[in-house]
Formats: sequence, C-alpha cells, structure tokens
Amino acid sequence: MTMPRRVGVEILDGLESTDPAAERSRRDLRRVHRAMGTRSILLRALRQLTPAGPDAATFRVLELGAGDGTLMLGLARAMAPWWPPVELTLLDRQALVDGETIAAFAGLGWTTGVAVVDALDWAGSSSGGRPRGNQTARWDLIVANLFLHHFEGAQLGALLGAVAAGSDRFVACEPRRDWVALAGSHMVGAIGAGEVTRTDAVLSVHAGFRGNELSAQWAANGRDWRVQEYRAGPFSHCFCAEQAESN
Repeated sequence: MTMPRRVGVEILDGLESTDPAAERSRRDLRRVHRAMGTRSILLRALRQLTPAGPDAATFRVLELGAGDGTLMLGLARAMAPWWPPVELTLLDRQALVDGETIAAFAGLGWTTGVAVVDALDWAGSSSGGRPRGNQTARWDLIVANLFLHHFEGAQLGALLGAVAAGSDRFVACEPRRDWVALAGSHMVGAIGAGEVTRTDAVLSVHAGFRGNELSAQWAANGRDWRVQEYRAGPFSHCFCAEQAESN
C-alpha cells in the first residue's frame, strides 16, 4: 500500500532558537544524521557531481536550511582536499551558526558567510542567484538536506525553480516516504532523541519523497539537466541535478 504524501508543521520549526527543547532537538539531529548515514550519502553524491582539483576556479556553494552548519562542516572536512577553493553561504531563517563553526571552515581555507533569511523569501527575491554588483551570478552548487520535505505545491515549485534558475548543480537528501523509514522514525528514541525529535521524525517521513516525485517537479524548469533520483540507504531519498554544460 502506497503512503500518500502529507506535509505537517514540525514542532522544531515553531520554537525559538534559544528554547532548550530546540537546542536538544538540534543535538538530536546530529545523532539522526549518524544513524541515517547522511554524510556518507551526500559525499557520494557530491563526489560524482562536482569538480576535483585545488587549482580549479573558486567554487561557489549555497546550503539551504543550513541549521547550525555542522553537517556541512563535516562534508567540508572530507571534500576540502578534493574541491577547489570554496565560497560558502549558509542560509537559514534562524541565526544558528556560531563563531567556532565559522573558524573551523576558515581553517579549511573556505570563505564562509551566513544569510539569515527565509528560503521562500530568498527564492522570491533573488531568483536563486548570487548578487554581484548589478548582475546575478550563478551558484556552482546548491545543497539541501532534510529541507525540501517541509514544502509542497506552489512553495516547493518556487524553491526548485529558484534553485534551477540560479545554480549549475543541486543535491538534496530527504526523508524517504515508505514503511521502512516510517518504522525507523518511530524508533529514534532508541538513539536518545527527545520528545520534539520523536514527533518530528514521524512527520518528516510522511512528508518525504519517493519514486520520481522531485524529478517531476524539476522537469517544469525546462532546461537541459541531467537528473538522478534514487533511494539512498534504508531511510533517505536523494535528488541530484546538473546542467548538461556545467562540466
């Protein structure tokens, strides 16, 4: 039996960043990422999709819904020897990235900025690109992790449209919507997750993706893209897109 997609409001989204329950849930998410193998999943996708070589031109990267930036920092530590110099922007509607994390990026040679803005506002105001003088430069790569499942309908379409308009590559790792992932979401308490995360994990799976659902939305952008959409591990669903002329 197929699970219909159902997007609900997750508790963490309604909490202030300094609420102890929110701080606990963000710590929980690090455990969830380890259990899901998120970093390994994203690394495999990024190594297939992005250029190698420290002598290449500066690589401009945007993470949507970046949270506290620690997942991207883990990716950066693995990718720094592989990628050219990186200009990274961490975008989130809350200011969650601390100075220690920024310093850790700097230690890898990455130039890092933080954009505190709602992603839908970003999509509507910038068409996805990077402001550069009177022009808009494209991102070389946009990354989203456990983020797209918060949106549906016109909002999801607007986000994907802005990403396609403003970037050459896109990688998203989302919850997979199936019965295995749902069973796993009911067991996050076993890794020490608190009440907020236990509730939100179930909501996330119901709002997740399967099959070619993201590809179908992406097709509306009408450009020449190479697209992959696939199951990743027991709990995750990946979507990767690359402009045909980007390499």
